[in-house]
Amino acid sequence: MPIGYYFAISAIMFCTGLVGVLVRRNVLVLFMCVELMLNAVNLTLAAAARMWGGADGQVFVFFVIVVAAAEVVVGLALIVNVFFRRGTLDLDAPQLLKW
Repeated sequence: MPIGYYFAISAIMFCTGLVGVLVRRNVLVLFMCVELMLNAVNLTLAAAARMWGGADGQVFVFFVIVVAAAEVVVGLALIVNVFFRRGTLDLDAPQLLKW
């Protein structure tokens, strides 16, 4: 499979995640779209590492996956806490900002 296909799929994934971040108002969907964007970057880094024959891109992919896993743990804990306190995950809810 040519490397250009990996870059094209990565661009499509990143654009899908970006549209989801800009359009959707639900925190969980927003969170999943950010993760989709991170995975698109991972695919680009892995394809670039394969194209240039080095392991640098794969090392960066490993670190991005580690950071994304930490983000998932902290982010989901915050989302669950906000949902139990406020009863909604809508970003446009004005009472969400008042503690």
